[in-house]
Amino acid sequence: MTEQEAFDKISGLIQDHFQIPAAKITNDLNFKEDLDADSIDIVEFVLELEDTFGAEIPDADADKIVTVGDAVQYVLAHQSK
Repeated sequence: MTEQEAFDKISGLIQDHFQIPAAKITNDLNFKEDLDADSIDIVEFVLELEDTFGAEIPDADADKIVTVGDAVQYVLAHQSK
């Protein structure tokens, strides 16, 4: 999977979960600061990431996913070979 493919999938999840237009989603978008996501929103989003990409994300790693770019890089680093 390419970085763009991962971004596009994650962008789709964010559009659905946070109800924002695709044009506002960038790698620098911060879940807490820009989307006002609370801890429950973050947990639900991480669960969606796990379902979409077929990988379990440990809590310690989930805490490090702060921006869209973080999510993209995490998915790319942990995708099945």
